[in-house]
Amino acid sequence: MDDVRMKDKETLASLSRGLMMTELSTTSLLPTETSPDYRDNETGCQIHSLTNVILDGVTVLICLFGLVGNGVVLWLLSFFIKRNPFTIYILNLAIADLSFLICLLVCLILLTVESLFCFYEVGHFLVVFLPLVMFTHNASLYFLTAISVERCLSVFFPIWCRCHRPKHLSALVCALLWALSCLVTGLMSYFCVLDATERCPMSLIAMYALDFLIFGPIMVLSNLILFIKVRHSSQQRQPGRFYIVILLTILFFLIFAVPFGIQHFGRYFNYFYIPVQICNALASVNSSINPLIYFLVGSYRKWRFRGSVKVALQRVFEEHADSREDREPTRTDTMEMAN
Repeated sequence: MDDVRMKDKETLASLSRGLMMTELSTTSLLPTETSPDYRDNETGCQIHSLTNVILDGVTVLICLFGLVGNGVVLWLLSFFIKRNPFTIYILNLAIADLSFLICLLVCLILLTVESLFCFYEVGHFLVVFLPLVMFTHNASLYFLTAISVERCLSVFFPIWCRCHRPKHLSALVCALLWALSCLVTGLMSYFCVLDATERCPMSLIAMYALDFLIFGPIMVLSNLILFIKVRHSSQQRQPGRFYIVILLTILFFLIFAVPFGIQHFGRYFNYFYIPVQICNALASVNSSINPLIYFLVGSYRKWRFRGSVKVALQRVFEEHADSREDREPTRTDTMEMAN
């Protein structure tokens, strides 16, 4: 009887893991046959290679660093930085990055517990947290696209943005983007995890078509147009700090976050394979580096870095939409000069 019960438990565990393997975001974090990991012949527990353990440890440290950085940005934007249309987007982007890091960190901890103690019941929790990873990842892409489009419009149509732009447009757009991310991720999770029907591939293709064929190109094209506009500006002045922040944020997103999405898509359809641990580490860097960008760009002045985090963020985000901070000193700069 004990042998039968053990076999039943093993069968249920295999079915549970097999069900998770059918879902895109789940398969991206679970080991595969091409992984150098192996199983102990006596216990049957999965043993990770030293390289994967090191990469996961580095990812955990990056996540912790990013949690602190994004937490500081949220705190300052909520209570100390003057609100404007762009700070609302940045605030929601920080929330998305913070949530992504939390979910990724929880998934890594659960997978470590599963592999070390053969505690396969954590698969039920992974089914909950892994879709949240994709939900927050998509939301970050959507907010970056909205920031890029808004900044591009503010450069080409400054009068409309100052006089006719709806007051609560940024908050409305952010709410719609959160809802959109929830919708596409919810549909993917339902068709690939809960229902596990033949509609799963179509839901995945629809989600990644939205990411790679709509939001991604719009984001890149908006920044390309903005870059060309600034480079060929007749006024020949240095670009504002917020413009530099946007370009750096988009650049790092393309470098660090896109492989995460490509790996998800490719692993499901068996087109190509990118190591899971590397993609997780890169994605954690993308969600952690934005606060560092804000601080470095905001504190850089006359070939050196100066000022507190609060002052640096004020320099970046309390500028006018038409980049007038390049022609007149900001309130924070004036305060520093007085001191």
